[in-house]
Amino acid sequence: MRVIDLTHTIEPGMAVYPGMPGPEFQPIATIEKEGFAEQLITLSSHTGTHIDLPSHILPEMTTPDVFAVEQFAGKGVVMDVHDAAGGVISKELLKPFSALIGSCEFLLLCSGWSDYWGRPDYFRGYPALSVEAAHWLTGFELKGIGVDMISVDLPDAVDLPVHRKLLGKGIVLIENLTVLSSLPDSPFTFCAFPLKIAGAEASPIRAVALVG
Repeated sequence: MRVIDLTHTIEPGMAVYPGMPGPEFQPIATIEKEGFAEQLITLSSHTGTHIDLPSHILPEMTTPDVFAVEQFAGKGVVMDVHDAAGGVISKELLKPFSALIGSCEFLLLCSGWSDYWGRPDYFRGYPALSVEAAHWLTGFELKGIGVDMISVDLPDAVDLPVHRKLLGKGIVLIENLTVLSSLPDSPFTFCAFPLKIAGAEASPIRAVALVG
């Protein structure tokens, strides 16, 4: 079995959502002085490759400390959306793949946008799901939807309608995935485990695909 890492590295100076603080690393013990190394890491819950949970925008919804761990792993498939017209992943684009989507628990949308990671272009012009497409996807038994972009919503979507539509149905969102083009056309096991943080609305994750 191959394990494919789909996660961006958390490091100083990394790309973060505009206006949000980047991670900070502070040594609190060193091998030279204390005989062991330890560091304090300060970061947003939406740093790097991360999972959005329903309480991100719907405070009455379930948080990860009471989510069953099975919510974060399952059968995954990848769908190529490089040709999303006008930067919108429409219902019409997805519908021909109904059988594929219906066979999986995690749908990963590969746009190739992770190639822009670390550059200003990463935050603008990326393809995003239409609200109609998001509503259509709630008709499937999906645990989660993952993208290789900063968001499932367009940059100017102040009220985050796609987030609301999907999270409102208990479908978790995985953002800032990478190297989705390395995944096979056949199904695989996808894992996106958040840290078990009480009351969290999101968490950085180590997203992987188990293939073979």
